[in-house]
Amino acid sequence: MKKYFCNPVNINYRYQFNLDQRNHGAMKICREAADPSMIMYKGKYYIFASMTLGVWVSDDMAVWENHRLPDELPLYDYAPDVRIIGEYVYLCASSKDRNCDRYRTKDIINGPYEKLEGSFPFWDPNLFTDDDGKIYFYWGCSNMTPIYGCELDPVTMNPKTEKVELISGDPYKKGFERIGENNEIFPASEDEIEASYENFFKIQGIKEESIPENLRPMIKGMFTRRPYIEGAWMDKHNGKYYLQYAFGGTQYNTYGDAVYISDNPLGPFSLADNAPYSYNPGGFIPGAGHGSTMEDEFHNLWHAASMRISVNHDFERRVGIWKAGYDSDGELFCNQRYPDWPYAISKDYMDPWEDPEWMLLSFGKKAISSSMLKGFDPDNVLDENVRTMWRPKSNKKDEWIIVDLEDVYRVNAVQINFGDYEIDIDPTGQIRGTTQARYIEEADLNTRWKLEGSADNVTWFVIEDKTGVNTDLSHDLIVSQEGIRLRYLRLSHMEVPYDQIPAVSGIRVFGIGNGAKPDRSSYTVSRGNELDMSVSIRKDDALGHLILWGSSPDKLYHSCIVYGEEGVTKPKRIGALVASRQYVVRVDGFNENGITEGDIKTIK
Repeated sequence: MKKYFCNPVNINYRYQFNLDQRNHGAMKICREAADPSMIMYKGKYYIFASMTLGVWVSDDMAVWENHRLPDELPLYDYAPDVRIIGEYVYLCASSKDRNCDRYRTKDIINGPYEKLEGSFPFWDPNLFTDDDGKIYFYWGCSNMTPIYGCELDPVTMNPKTEKVELISGDPYKKGFERIGENNEIFPASEDEIEASYENFFKIQGIKEESIPENLRPMIKGMFTRRPYIEGAWMDKHNGKYYLQYAFGGTQYNTYGDAVYISDNPLGPFSLADNAPYSYNPGGFIPGAGHGSTMEDEFHNLWHAASMRISVNHDFERRVGIWKAGYDSDGELFCNQRYPDWPYAISKDYMDPWEDPEWMLLSFGKKAISSSMLKGFDPDNVLDENVRTMWRPKSNKKDEWIIVDLEDVYRVNAVQINFGDYEIDIDPTGQIRGTTQARYIEEADLNTRWKLEGSADNVTWFVIEDKTGVNTDLSHDLIVSQEGIRLRYLRLSHMEVPYDQIPAVSGIRVFGIGNGAKPDRSSYTVSRGNELDMSVSIRKDDALGHLILWGSSPDKLYHSCIVYGEEGVTKPKRIGALVASRQYVVRVDGFNENGITEGDIKTIK
């Protein structure tokens, strides 16, 4: 029997009580998990993600459980790196203020964990073991400094060689590295940076000399508008070394991963022809940066990475997983077509380019509700935007929302997504003074609801009753392989953590439509400069479009999904091109019934 998952990963994302230093110490409360290290160890999948207090464990990648990790591990440090070396699993995380220790174990859940003392601070670590047994280490997270690498002593796990500079940002040649929504922002000039830097000290009423020398580049970096180059991850395939890194900024829809290739673990490296590697700027929940790539026991390659919400705090993030692979030319690719639609999972090798089994049925449809707060309309749950929400006027159990699909469909999956909005409560535990001072919620909370279906809005039946569960799944997925015939869905009896008024960011319905696929889309594409292209789609009968581009017709490895009038009423700008490279483009149309591939066009 097949199993399914739908991004973001369906797990309990823990609340963070953040003292936001950038906002005068204001308390910001949101859920967070990011920077995932995903491994397969002794037949199980494990995900270690920032600020989760634990590890997620799964037998099948469809159902995950959170297991608390020991307090002596660096649970309040960002970007946990986890790698298997021999019988051991090695773990470390990030700190700029102290030497970073490593820990190893043969039993992830039960321990014990053996501590290996570190000898220097680092941020965004990644450990790699070569075929000859040599161990290498990569780190870096800054818009002022590069990704570094060195060889480690296999006994002490401390540096054996001097560090080497490996990857630096260059947003004037790599469009995808530019920060901002849709890669819109170029770096500041040196004069602008210096002026802002000097003004910072004037406003603060302090002298530059009062700031430790190692912190001054971080302060100056705030004014550069340069991309953060961070989140290293190394893999090897057919004798080649693939050094992946994150670019841009985690708060933007374009946060992604690129890859450099070399014949040696410490370089020199060259940007891959397929760059970026992981890039997901559209859809219900965008972003696919600072990730890890792993092979399972069935020789499927997977890429796990961070997805962006950033409503309540810049670091309000989730984790996504996508199929990946190497092509016959050794190019590392990641399939992010239809990036947050349900995936079928089987314990076998799977085609990484298989089309979705079910189509989206809910976009642009209508919803009504028992009540709503101003600005939180019920139709927001159907707009394929995780940042918009419906909120009723109260947290009473008799509040409800009804979605009208406008026809009777065979429904195979429903994803219920809860958001958060300006939670105003005191911290439920002690704030800890780490890089981002915070308290991570330790209590196991509950998210409860009931979902009903109807063909006629008169006779209702229960699809899923979670009013008595003891789980906190804010992106829950309900699946019926055989399908359920219905037109209406009603969500009610909602109960969310901290007795807040519910905030529903998406009721996403998938299945098979009743009609024909859309006609082939007509479009024009132009390259305004070396880094951008502009796609104009003629209005047609499609529900949305998938814009694909790559180096050749059989290497359309990059994509951006758009819905409704996006790309139709005005051109869609894609800002992820690399200077001096030629691209081919295709625009596919899709609706409730299927996908129609478009024509190939070349841009120079």
